[in-house]
Amino acid sequence: MDLTDIDLLSRDAFVERMPHDWFAYLREHAPIYRHPEPNGPGFWVLSRHKDVVAFNRNWEAFSSDDRRGGVVALEDDPERDTRAAEMNGAGRMMLTMDPPEHTRYRKLVSRGFTPRVIRSLEDRLRAASVRIVERALAKDDGRADFVVDLAAELPLEAIAEFLGVPYEDRHKMFEWSNKLIGSEDPEYAVLPDDVARAGYEMFTYANALGADRRANPRDDIVSDLVHGVIDGDQLSELDFDQFFLLLTVAGNETTRNALSQGMAALLEHPDQYQLMVDDPTIIGSTAVDEVLRYGSPVMYFRRNATQDIDYEGHHIAAGDKVALWYISANRDEQVFEQPDTFDLLRHPNPHVTFGGGGPHSCLGLHLARMEMRVLFEELVARVPRIHKLGEPQRLRSNFINGIKHLPVQLITADQTASAR
Repeated sequence: MDLTDIDLLSRDAFVERMPHDWFAYLREHAPIYRHPEPNGPGFWVLSRHKDVVAFNRNWEAFSSDDRRGGVVALEDDPERDTRAAEMNGAGRMMLTMDPPEHTRYRKLVSRGFTPRVIRSLEDRLRAASVRIVERALAKDDGRADFVVDLAAELPLEAIAEFLGVPYEDRHKMFEWSNKLIGSEDPEYAVLPDDVARAGYEMFTYANALGADRRANPRDDIVSDLVHGVIDGDQLSELDFDQFFLLLTVAGNETTRNALSQGMAALLEHPDQYQLMVDDPTIIGSTAVDEVLRYGSPVMYFRRNATQDIDYEGHHIAAGDKVALWYISANRDEQVFEQPDTFDLLRHPNPHVTFGGGGPHSCLGLHLARMEMRVLFEELVARVPRIHKLGEPQRLRSNFINGIKHLPVQLITADQTASAR
């Protein structure tokens, strides 16, 4: 292998497999690498744990601001940027802001994501997990699509509960999220108009929900957002639309794919699933973090250099695009012993799945961990064995490490006993 074999812009390269061999090569031979771009200046790739953490925390030099390019797009595309600007209007999203603006916006919602508030949701999330698992068991002798029937359902119910969205509307968020995040996958959306339509539908729904909470406040995050004032600032209607999009997509897609990636790994390593069956306490203590490290649902975020910087012999110029590859940092041999081994007892586990610190550390990390813990706890309590009925179908994306479908058969303790 050499650098010419590596094409991180190829979405198709991520469909059949995750190219961990590429990242291993980069970490060893070119940990700070200027990746070419067909119709643009290229972008820097950071693949080591220590560099990803350092750049992620240095927001002054490496900006997330959408006016500098934002956090997702690696290729220059004026047409795409124009479409995004038209869809977003004058609204701003917290994910693509820098402090102090980011700090003020984050304060508006952070009280809804404290460990105390998240703990208060556990009983409802656990009841939802029981309902989801038992509904999947009732289907066709336990044959189910783990992604659609289990992994997608709990995050949808959680974010619907969190936002005050009616239960019967939760699948609208699933469809919108798939089209917005999976827009380059033919199963979800083919034409740019499909993506734009999903965004407009989501914003229309958000406007109606926001208008209702302005008139009829409730004890939910939407009411906090539309009525909250921080340092004299209040969200505009367009800002609220962007917040709704962020919370919906981030609260749905990432946890769904973390759960799905975790199950795909467990099916390949049934001894690890048996560990959870034998001792469910490891789920909350070490297993969830290993699933997050091993699966890394968000592969990278982009940053944008605000100044010239010389770093380890490389000159990063103001305006350069810099991609922080979390999925590579989470397999760094200098940090993780046997990084390609799926070990639910791994400790310590300093993965960077939630960003690696800094102002953009994931706001919903406590909620994501709880969702994963309670679903796996209720699953192993009822399903001591799971059979893989087909290969995972991966999302066509170089940004989200997603699985669209994962056919399985859930085997109960009674079925296991009767088979002996």
